[in-house]
Amino acid sequence: MKRRDMLSILTAGGAGMAGASSGAKPVWAAKESDAIKITDVKVVLTAPERIRLVVVKVETSEPGLYGWGCATFTQRPLTVKTAVEEYLRPFLIGKNPDNIEDIWQSCFVSSYWRNGPVLNNAISGVDMALWDIKGKRAGMPVYQLLGGKCRFAADLYAHASGRDFQELEDRIRRWMERGYRHVRAQASVPGYSAYGAGSAQKEADKRLPEGTSVFEPSAYVQLVPQMFEYLRDKLGYEVKLLHDTHERISNSQAVSLVKRLEPYDLFFLEDPLPPEQVDHFRRIREQCSTPLAMGELFNNAHEWIDLVSERLIDYMRVHLSQIGGLTPARKLAAFCEIFGVKTAWHGPGDLSPFGQAANIALDLACYNFGVQEQHIFNDAANEVFPGCLKIENGYMFANEAPGWGIECNEELAKKYPFTDKASFDMFWGNVRRPDGTIVRP
Repeated sequence: MKRRDMLSILTAGGAGMAGASSGAKPVWAAKESDAIKITDVKVVLTAPERIRLVVVKVETSEPGLYGWGCATFTQRPLTVKTAVEEYLRPFLIGKNPDNIEDIWQSCFVSSYWRNGPVLNNAISGVDMALWDIKGKRAGMPVYQLLGGKCRFAADLYAHASGRDFQELEDRIRRWMERGYRHVRAQASVPGYSAYGAGSAQKEADKRLPEGTSVFEPSAYVQLVPQMFEYLRDKLGYEVKLLHDTHERISNSQAVSLVKRLEPYDLFFLEDPLPPEQVDHFRRIREQCSTPLAMGELFNNAHEWIDLVSERLIDYMRVHLSQIGGLTPARKLAAFCEIFGVKTAWHGPGDLSPFGQAANIALDLACYNFGVQEQHIFNDAANEVFPGCLKIENGYMFANEAPGWGIECNEELAKKYPFTDKASFDMFWGNVRRPDGTIVRP
């Protein structure tokens, strides 16, 4: 075929030749005015597990086509609701939901000031909903849009805590009996209320504010190596053990603790430092090989670029909605892969089933997946969100339905309204040392 004949076919929209003969308009010739449009953006607030969830519904001009996304910032849910309904909704109506990247970028700069958790979570709700729509239009689960599976399911880590070492050991064994290979271990510090450790609680000094939880970093740092020595003696080294410091110790204590834990072969130690002190990871990395995980409180790329590019951590732990959704997270995963850093996305109870599905889509599609934090939704949550992901033998499986394969029953969601106070509302700002000093998570 001569070159000019080829050009005439292409410029005539003939790719066509069958499409041209039938009068069908080629895809690339479709005008923007012919594309589907966003017609509404709604927020649903619900708390089926007494944890306040914020989910976003994006509706389109195509009848029956809509998407769901996670915008949960459980400590400040009403600010996210306002951001979505009062600011993003009017900005988005009329836009083409196919243009996920353009919508993300324009939403990101639409307020001029940016990089905060409120707007990031609001954008995330929209972003994940657009990926849900894209999957439904393609007739594929979202992980297929990201390149398909690298693995059949996501390996999970379960949470085990105890008032003492014996109770903790028993609870880890229960997870192992259910087929789990990874367990996060936390134990109460005698006389104090270590995060996630159960009932041990020192009676707060009467001079401390009402509702105070007392935590002493030095006592905690002494306890943790003893805990892992006990667990390795009783459980051996087959089970992969993790631990969360939750950023509550000083820089020098972090260096000391990570070095002392080296003999116990942790799968990773999470958050030994707060995000304000990430430069100190260089000192830790220079002195020991304990694998490190970080990122739960990160908001934007400037907080992780050096940690990843200098290989100062081993696992990236960001909360997807906190950084703006699936769109920035897939870029972060690709960036981490270049430097040998694996993903271990944050996956707690303050994450809707749509956020969990986004985690799993990335877990399946990204080569550098490490492990996934587990949350098992209760019966009420499964009722509100039919299609919650399945867990078997310590693995979580993606739905094979188009999009997320999960719905939100808006009427049933109303059965579980927000309470006046959520479990995390008062906790984070009321953890203090015995002398009254606030402990920063």
